Amino acid sequence: MASSVELNCWGGDWGLPSVHAECLVVMAYARFSHAPLKVNIVDHSWKAPRGSVPLLISDDTVISQPAKILNFLRKEKYNADFELSAKEGADTLAYIALLEEKLHPAVLYTFWVEADNYYNVTKPWFASRIPFPLNWYLPRKMSREALNRILLTKGGPPLYTITEVEAQIYRDAKECLNLLSHRLGTSPFFFGNMPTTLDAFVFGFLAPLYKAPFPKVLLQDHLKQLPNLCRFCDDILTCYFRVNLSGISPSSQDTVDANLQKLTQLVNKESNLIEKMDDNLRKSPQHPPRKLTTLKLSATGEGNSSPNRLSP
Repeated sequence: MASSVELNCWGGDWGLPSVHAECLVVMAYARFSHAPLKVNIVDHSWKAPRGSVPLLISDDTVISQPAKILNFLRKEKYNADFELSAKEGADTLAYIALLEEKLHPAVLYTFWVEADNYYNVTKPWFASRIPFPLNWYLPRKMSREALNRILLTKGGPPLYTITEVEAQIYRDAKECLNLLSHRLGTSPFFFGNMPTTLDAFVFGFLAPLYKAPFPKVLLQDHLKQLPNLCRFCDDILTCYFRVNLSGISPSSQDTVDANLQKLTQLVNKESNLIEKMDDNLRKSPQHPPRKLTTLKLSATGEGNSSPNRLSP
């Protein structure tokens, strides 16, 4: 692999390394295959070439879309599927196609189209991380793109209204979640004891849905009724991203502690400076305060109204 390989992606929250499903797919696969990627958090996708994330940059090569990025990593000998049989490889492709068709539209709808979730969670989160004035425009653009993508794949006869489309994509997503839960069973991963490409895709699509603090939780509630899928997400976060139950990674906690120590040192320096200034003021020669001159009004003038006096 080239000496410097970088991955541009959205940042994390809610105990996730990234809140973006497709970014999570690539980040998880890189951890599974031990690919040495340098992750760059972007505050808006226009900072990245081609205007999309996740985006992998290696020397003069720029690659977008998770499937293409994963193919590039495999060619560089970072292959999480090297132990799979031909049949398991075919099953991987079939399940990824199922995720893209049945689950991904519902994830997009839950984040970007469902009004309560969009205005209370998705839009505030992205707007807070995008500089002004783009934070007024870019979330709405991303919402329109998500809706157009859903209507392109799910709209049309016999589904003519967005309400009908919503009902259908939630039915499809629940069916997909049930199939995934049945396929996973009690195994740690979908093909045994080692994570593969399929695990990266499933984790990428499920983890944001599982962790986001949505007010409308129709699909999230169904996911939480499938404990093996929830355990699957938690295990990957714990083992491969070192996230504890509180949602804070040890490295993040170290950063917080270091920042707190720096802040404490700064406060101590300021306190010492104030004490020195106070000592200098005490030692400096003190001048007696000036006496204020008072004006005496004549007796005749006390009853007269001043020309400058304001009337009530």
